[in-house]
Amino acid sequence: MTHAKATLLLPARHRFPNGALPAQVASALGRADRNEGEAGESAQLRRHFDVQPDAWSAAALTRQVDAGDAAGSLWLRADPANVQPDMQGARLMASAETLRLEPADAAALLPALQPLFAGFGFQLDAPAPSRWYLRLPDDTPLPAFTAPDLALGDDLFEHLPEGDNGRRWRSLLTEAQVVLHQHPWNEERVAQGRRAVNSLWFWGAGRLPQSVRTAHAQVRSRDALLQGLAAMAGVRADGPGPDDSRAVDALVDLRQLRSLEQLTRDAIAPLLDAIGRGELRELLLDFEDGVRYRIHRGQRWRFWKKPLAALRDE
Repeated sequence: MTHAKATLLLPARHRFPNGALPAQVASALGRADRNEGEAGESAQLRRHFDVQPDAWSAAALTRQVDAGDAAGSLWLRADPANVQPDMQGARLMASAETLRLEPADAAALLPALQPLFAGFGFQLDAPAPSRWYLRLPDDTPLPAFTAPDLALGDDLFEHLPEGDNGRRWRSLLTEAQVVLHQHPWNEERVAQGRRAVNSLWFWGAGRLPQSVRTAHAQVRSRDALLQGLAAMAGVRADGPGPDDSRAVDALVDLRQLRSLEQLTRDAIAPLLDAIGRGELRELLLDFEDGVRYRIHRGQRWRFWKKPLAALRDE
C-alpha cells in the first residue's frame, strides 16, 4: 500500500447547503476519526504550516509570490476595495481578487493614489492587479489591522485600526476614498456594471518569516498566501485540483467550493475509491470551522458506526 495521503483544505461547513450525503461519503464520514480545533483561516493554515516567528505577514508572503522582492522590507497590503453606504455607515462589500481587477484598472487608479502615500514615505505599487502593496520604512509604527475576510459585509468602522497609531491610517483611508470617489475611471467601471474601487483595505502587515515548515510534499492552490507559505517551506506548489494528489502527500486547496455535490462527487469520492484500491493511505478533510475528518482503509471494519446523515449532522 502506498504511503501517500491527501489533505483537502475546505471552507467552513456552513458554506455548503446541508443536504443529504451520497451513501459512500456518508458511510466513510460516519466511520472516520473526527476532531475539532480552532476555527478561522489563520488557525486552519497553522495546522499545516509551522511559521517562525509565529506572527506571519500575509503581505510579505504574497509580495514574495507576486514580485520576489519581499526580503528585507516591511510590507502592508493596501488592497482595492468596494464599500457601500447604508443607514449605519458603510460596509465592506468586496476587496482584492473579488473585484476582478485587470492591469488597466491598476494602471488608471494607482497614479492618483501614489502621491498621497509618498508624502509619508510609503511606496505604493501593484505587481498583481488585485493585490496592492505599501513598502514602509522599517521604523513605521503599525496598529492592528483586520483581515478582509473577517470584515466582509460588516460595518467598515467596526474594523478600522484603533489608537494613536491607527489615527494616521484612518486619515489615510479617508483621503484615499476621496481620491477614488472622484476618479473618472470608477464612473466607467460602474457604467460597465462593475463595482467601483472606492476604498482601500489595509491588512497583513509585517516581514517575511525566518522559516516555514510543512509535512506536505506538494501544495495545490491558486491562493497567493498559500503559495507563499509553500515556497518558503521549499515544497512544490501547483494549481488547484485533487487529480494527482494520490502520488505524494498533497495539500489541496478547495476553499472556493460552495457546492456539496461537487465536493463529494469530484473530490471526496475519487479519493475514497483510491483508498479502497490501496493507492492512498489516508484522506484528511480540514474545514475552516475547525472540524476535521481523518479517513483510512482500516475504518471499513467499523461497521457498527452509523453513516453521517449530513455534513453538519452533529
